[in-house]
Amino acid sequence: MVVLDAMEKTANVRVVQTELNDAPGVCIKLAGRIGDIQSAAHAAEAAAQAMQVPILAHVIPQPAEGSRAAWEAAPDFNPLIEQPSVQRPENTMNEQASFAVGLIETQGFTAAFEAIDTALKTANVEVLAREKLGGGYITIIIKGDVAAVRAAVDAGKAHVEGLGKLIAAHVIPSPSQGVLSLLPK
Repeated sequence: MVVLDAMEKTANVRVVQTELNDAPGVCIKLAGRIGDIQSAAHAAEAAAQAMQVPILAHVIPQPAEGSRAAWEAAPDFNPLIEQPSVQRPENTMNEQASFAVGLIETQGFTAAFEAIDTALKTANVEVLAREKLGGGYITIIIKGDVAAVRAAVDAGKAHVEGLGKLIAAHVIPSPSQGVLSLLPK
């Protein structure tokens, strides 16, 4: 979500589809003018580098006719991670979000539960979801005003060590439309 937010805030692109893979990771498929897609890819690389996570950002100019059948995945549901592995965002909102989204990703349930308990006890935030990503990776998504989310994420991530492994923790102020469309309803 952090990478998607950076891409959408950098260029005029539209999310066509996201697809979870086995890494664990996500393939984000975008549409837009070639210059915008290239700018978005550069923003994705910069965001991933800042978080010290690997990324492969690749642009295919003018995809060949007939290739859609290969890159467009059918909707599905993965029972192991208890969620769809393919999403087609509904970009129905056209206004700037007046809240922040926080993410705390851990490896291990105990660490995730401790992190979210601490976050909720620290600040006035709302839990939007707990998403299993495979390989024991769990992401907790919270919502609230920027200061509260930042305080909650900082407090939550501090309680992960010793119970599991902190993979990432991030705050997205005023999330982009693509991020909003992927948040659990």
